[in-house]
Amino acid sequence: MMKHITTLLLLILLGTQGIVAQTKISGKITDQKKQGIPGVNILVKDTYDGGTTDVNGNYSFTASDTGMVTLVATMVGFDPIEKKIRLTGKDIAYSPVMKESVNELNVVTISAGTIEASDEKRTTVLKPLDIVTTASAQGDIVGALKTLPGAQQVGESEGLFVRGGTGTETKTIIDGMVVNNPFFSSVPDIATRGRFSPFLFKGTVFSTGGYSAQYGQGMSSVLALETQDLPDRTSSTVAISTVGVGVGHNHLWKDKGMSAGFDLNYTNLVPYFSLVKQVPEYTRAPQFSGGSLNFRKKTSASGILKFYGYFNTSDLGIKTFDIDSTDGFKKLFELNNLNIYTNLTYKERLGEKYVLNIGASYSTNIDKIKTISDTIRSQSDLTQGRVVLSRGVGKLSIIRVGAEYQYAFDGFKIDSRVNPYYVYHNTTNIYDNYVAGFAESDIYLTHKLVLRLGVRAENSTLLKKAVIAPRTSIAYKLGQYSQVSFAYGEFYQKPDRDYLFYPQIPGYNKATHYILNVQRVDDYHTLRAEIYFKKYDNLTSTLSDTTNSGKGYAQGLDVFWRDKKSIKGVDYWISYTYLDTKRQWLNYPKEVMPPFAATHTATLVFKKFFTKLNLSTGLTYSYATGRPYYNPNNPNFMGDRTIEFNTIGVNAAYLRQIGNCFAVLAVSVGNVIGNQQVYSYNYSYDGMRREAVGPPAKRFFFIGLFLSFGQDRSKEVIDNNN
Repeated sequence: MMKHITTLLLLILLGTQGIVAQTKISGKITDQKKQGIPGVNILVKDTYDGGTTDVNGNYSFTASDTGMVTLVATMVGFDPIEKKIRLTGKDIAYSPVMKESVNELNVVTISAGTIEASDEKRTTVLKPLDIVTTASAQGDIVGALKTLPGAQQVGESEGLFVRGGTGTETKTIIDGMVVNNPFFSSVPDIATRGRFSPFLFKGTVFSTGGYSAQYGQGMSSVLALETQDLPDRTSSTVAISTVGVGVGHNHLWKDKGMSAGFDLNYTNLVPYFSLVKQVPEYTRAPQFSGGSLNFRKKTSASGILKFYGYFNTSDLGIKTFDIDSTDGFKKLFELNNLNIYTNLTYKERLGEKYVLNIGASYSTNIDKIKTISDTIRSQSDLTQGRVVLSRGVGKLSIIRVGAEYQYAFDGFKIDSRVNPYYVYHNTTNIYDNYVAGFAESDIYLTHKLVLRLGVRAENSTLLKKAVIAPRTSIAYKLGQYSQVSFAYGEFYQKPDRDYLFYPQIPGYNKATHYILNVQRVDDYHTLRAEIYFKKYDNLTSTLSDTTNSGKGYAQGLDVFWRDKKSIKGVDYWISYTYLDTKRQWLNYPKEVMPPFAATHTATLVFKKFFTKLNLSTGLTYSYATGRPYYNPNNPNFMGDRTIEFNTIGVNAAYLRQIGNCFAVLAVSVGNVIGNQQVYSYNYSYDGMRREAVGPPAKRFFFIGLFLSFGQDRSKEVIDNNN
């Protein structure tokens, strides 16, 4: 009997203790606007004690624990909150304020003048796979970017011509380091390709203006490329095509912390030219050989060391009719080129808030050119170093400070043989020490409003001048998918290389940008519209002497629309550019539209993937109104226009997985309907004769078989087209 009483008393005491230990917790959970948030889950961590807020954000529940506990409040779309409190049995009032969480769907980003083309950004316009599957691109990064608004359809000269700027006004950046010679060496009246494969890069930022203070020496545009990190697996590639062959291998160590790879390629156009007639008479059909090495190593969970090295040799020779000759005399141009580019970068997180980026690169480009009367050897070397330190402020804001140094050597030697008894030698070398520093901050006033403030200072010992370039951008998010941005900036650039050898070297050229952008981007659609005004000052003029008295402007409208959903299995985009530009520079007597600019430019890219057939197809149509050219018989300087530019390119790729081998059979045809294309005209000295400048052939044909061992890209192709 006594035992039962003791047990009963013990149960009563324990029950009483439980009642005493209970604590009532209540309050109201609000957002930053002091509005109640319904549906918030709030509980004592690692227990079942908790509750949910009502429609007004109020909650109340009882906790049975005692001592120090952690309260946790969670809600989709908001940052979770944790709060340590002590439970003593007395009522507790707790009314936290929740902040909206940060993600790519609801955070504003700087977009004025910037087009993302990466594997990672949700707001990406193009991916690397888009570049190689765009019919008109022929696997060239710049060829694909010409389908975007702001870019001009220039076929007789290499480079990316953007918003009234020359091809040299766009700078190419790889992992923060300037590429001195991103295109194959110039050939008269023939555009050359870019040197780098699009699959080398995981991110591409094509700035049509108003770009970051991190970069300089590009008055119109910057093409910033970010190389791949460690590959997913070890793989090998083999390529066989109508123009050449290539092999490559990338090895990933078992711990997946290090990789190394190489590729070799050889191109010989002799067989192709024997089948497809060319307008120029080739004394030596183009031949190219080259390769690359890469090394990647993780230095920590957040750090990586990357090396990329590239080399290429090229050889070609052409003869063209001398328009000043009446007896059929032909001009000779033979080119032998060696190009080397190396890039070493290191990225590491320092603590919770700091990120360090360090880079160094070296490049050299040697051209040996032979004409009827001259032999020219030209060399350009660039050595550079760069350091950037970034610090996070809060969840979104960031401050960047950095500096870069470039040592440039440019030289040429001319051996001129005007007759058998006279030889003239001329050698000129120039050197420049260029130093730049910058500071920039992205300040998120809210997750819907961001302000970028930056300034860049530059100094050139060759020009003997220092300049300061302020830049700013502001962006506001209108809704989940829409935002508006504005950008302003000043941009300086050294004169083109040829003018650096003049006795009187001109100073910095300058452009000032004003850009207003509206865009709407979701998972399947992209709509961008941008108006801009660009003012040129201090352009190089050669009218009387070499000065900086040139000037000009460019203004217009860019529109881009991409749709991956409305038509099943179809991905298409349309771009349109309206450009009003004039400049007075070089030997121009007045302000006129330059010969590389067209008032209206439009492109349609259409892609269709047939899943059951494993077949990818594409079509690109490009249009541009006539461009100005100089006619010495017309007193209205640059008053004539070429015919309109129209071209259609088509391509197809058949994908097949054969064991461990992923095979792609690709076919493409440029200007498939054979439209006549005239880029400009060359006139004789007396103005009595002229010849059209156009492509080397009416059409370009390509057939290639690409084999990849250990890497299956079929899912990537399918995902990219759905």
